[in-house]
Amino acid sequence: MEATVSDERPSAEDPATFREVFAQQEFRAVFTAGALSWVGDYVAKAAVTLLVYQKTESVGLSAVAFAVSFLPWLLGGPVLAALAERYPYRRVMVACDLIRMALMLLIAILELPYQAVLVLIFAATLANPPSQAAKSALMPQMLAGDRLVLGLSLNASVGQAAQIVGYVLGAAVASIDPQVALLFNAATFGVSALLVRFGVRDRPAVPNPAHRSHLLQETRQGFAIVFGTPVLRAIAVLVFSAMLFSILPEGLAVGWANEEGGGGLSASTAQAVIMVAGPVGFILGGLLVSRLFGPARRLKLMRPLAVLAPLMLVPTLFDPPPLAVALLAALCGFAVAGMLPMANGLFVQALPNGFRARAFGVMATGVQVIQGFAVLATGLIADRFNNIPFVVGLWSAAGVVLMAVAALCWPDRQTITDAIAAATAANATPPDDTDDTGGAGGAAGAGGAGGAGGAAAGPPEPRSGEGHRRHAVT
Repeated sequence: MEATVSDERPSAEDPATFREVFAQQEFRAVFTAGALSWVGDYVAKAAVTLLVYQKTESVGLSAVAFAVSFLPWLLGGPVLAALAERYPYRRVMVACDLIRMALMLLIAILELPYQAVLVLIFAATLANPPSQAAKSALMPQMLAGDRLVLGLSLNASVGQAAQIVGYVLGAAVASIDPQVALLFNAATFGVSALLVRFGVRDRPAVPNPAHRSHLLQETRQGFAIVFGTPVLRAIAVLVFSAMLFSILPEGLAVGWANEEGGGGLSASTAQAVIMVAGPVGFILGGLLVSRLFGPARRLKLMRPLAVLAPLMLVPTLFDPPPLAVALLAALCGFAVAGMLPMANGLFVQALPNGFRARAFGVMATGVQVIQGFAVLATGLIADRFNNIPFVVGLWSAAGVVLMAVAALCWPDRQTITDAIAAATAANATPPDDTDDTGGAGGAAGAGGAGGAGGAAAGPPEPRSGEGHRRHAVT
């Protein structure tokens, strides 16, 4: 039986419940499929890293095997995400799962040189941007109102949990036989494809084929809608700013544990504790804030949490022991995760339907690039001055200033309301009447503060997404 989205929404003060979200059959299928493929992904990362190391005995090449999975977002994430907008989202997700399953089976079954392994891993990860973009765009078609916000938080939290479970399970299985870990990953993609194919209702592609333009032009429209709409631009600045510091404890954990001392812990234990702390805090923050506070209260908490997040890392200036660093990292992750679901919900509500996957590509790519830049920049600075805690603390203090400015420049309530109303009116337009070739210019105008003129009342169905392992918006 095909599930439908109810028009009934929680009140402005009452948060949606887990029961309401999981009562939606399509969400259960997508949630389970995502959790399986995420666990499989992290298992495969651990396995491929070890497999390449066994073939080459090179730490550098094993690091390349790990890093190659992030390249598609950097090299063509927005374009690949725009491609997902052209086809029914369910078909895109199933096709991407089947492609990744087949490539993982090739790596697991065949005795390939490490160069071929790297090429196949890169080819498999090319399916990540369109798959994640399609999933992100599908979410508001399954859940409405505050149920969407809670659903997004659940997806982000399970991604963090999958990272922890996948790395631990992958390291254990890969140490026995990397091929088994890769077969497991292939199986998770196969099950994910089945869950999506038979658990999600088929829907037509959002843009009318007659309105398609060149793929690069459609990609450019994704950038224009994000940065040309005041409300979307404000959310993008807030999210990108958060990525500049929230990844630092995790990204610099190896050097932190080995160069700064374990504080009574072994270097490997200190590294693990610091790396796991951020995801744990993120899981708790996303679930607790979304569940305990209603939409109006979360909106009020969003800006204080944004400033609080970098503030939590400032005490690293005083070179605390690893357990204290882990606690600070967890508190930072908690604050970021508490802020993101509401930012996601606002983003989706102010976004016209025809730009969902493209906007996700822009945001997810930005998150990837900014996280990589932050870790690389602080790592190089810390290497120059041989003082990781001081660099992270000073960088985070600058983050407090940046977040305070972003919070002060936040659009007023009327601007947000007008943007949401304008997007609602645009989304109510029949597909045949929607001129998607006009690009983000027209959509941005509709989403801006001035476009709400005769907009229909009532909140639209939002949407959002995830970027690199952690918290992307859209």
